[in-house]
Amino acid sequence: MAKYLFEASYLSEGVNGLLKEGGTRRRQAVDELFRSLGGAVEAFYYVFGDRDVVIIGELPDNATAAALALRVNAAGVTTCKTTVLLTAQDIDMAVTKTGSYRPPGYDIAPEVANWEGEGGHLAAATPSGNP
Repeated sequence: MAKYLFEASYLSEGVNGLLKEGGTRRRQAVDELFRSLGGAVEAFYYVFGDRDVVIIGELPDNATAAALALRVNAAGVTTCKTTVLLTAQDIDMAVTKTGSYRPPGYDIAPEVANWEGEGGHLAAATPSGNP
């Protein structure tokens, strides 16, 4: 299963609901939401700052994570931001993949564009139209 970071902020009506229900009942509701989508909550915290709640959870896939965020946002009392979490092993796999890429406004050599060797460095390239 994939892991996700959900950051939620209560709108006025959501704060009123939290004051009425308390934090424990909201946590139970979030646990139930994740279970109903085939996932689980790994960590749940109320926080200070521009967000009110942070949650790390597992869900089967990105479509399920999107469904969760849509459901929360559609309720209209909370806004939810979703971030896909990647493991170190995910990054190990990512750095082995190659692809062709030309940044906007740059003409670069094919061996750099193909991300071969130390590819992807733009130091040797110059923007189009510049010597």
